[in-house]
Amino acid sequence: MKKEHRDEIKQDELMSGLEKAVTWAVAHRDEIRIGAGVAVVLLAAAGALAYFQGQRAKEADRAFRDALTTFEAPVASELAAGADRPAGQVFATAEEKYKTAAAAFEGVERRFGSSKTGQRAKYYAALSRVQLGQNAEAEKGLKEIQALGAGLEPELARLALADLYRRSGQVDKAVESYRGMATNPTANVPRDYALLSAAQALEDAKRWPEARAAYRQVYEDFPASVFATEARARVEYLQTQG
Repeated sequence: MKKEHRDEIKQDELMSGLEKAVTWAVAHRDEIRIGAGVAVVLLAAAGALAYFQGQRAKEADRAFRDALTTFEAPVASELAAGADRPAGQVFATAEEKYKTAAAAFEGVERRFGSSKTGQRAKYYAALSRVQLGQNAEAEKGLKEIQALGAGLEPELARLALADLYRRSGQVDKAVESYRGMATNPTANVPRDYALLSAAQALEDAKRWPEARAAYRQVYEDFPASVFATEARARVEYLQTQG
């Protein structure tokens, strides 16, 4: 077949296809109009939702950063004598600072609780309660974050909860929490650090044999750890203890 004939056939097929498409469009013009209208509405709704979510994320981030600025603000009694007063807010007492921070973070949590920013705010609110000595409120908040499952905030809450147990003299709970993180290969918290913290909690409680064993485990399980040298030194020191 000559090339000219092949080209003519292709052109005829193309024209036939276009004619069929036009005929179908004319016959179904109402459906097309409705479908196009629905598509426009859906696209507009999707755009509006994306804009709303973006604005809400920015608002959440801004509120969280404001609360964090309060949490990290200096206290007058902590400033060096004769030093220039830093820019920004300076609190008269640590209690005033952490009360203000807790209220700010809890406000962020109430407004944006289902988001990552809301979860992070809840974590910092609990830390503020720890600084205020409000251990029951802090423990409740940290347990709620921990219950969220995997992720950075739950892991940080687990570590903060173990630290809270240690500070409040609940040594067995603290050690159990630290060891749980040390044996979890997917934990975000460094496992050698968690094990070192368990050893330190046992040493603070004067449970010398258990502390020595925990320190020894640090450098045996993690020989390349930055804490290995410290752990060896503590084992040697604790050999002199009763």
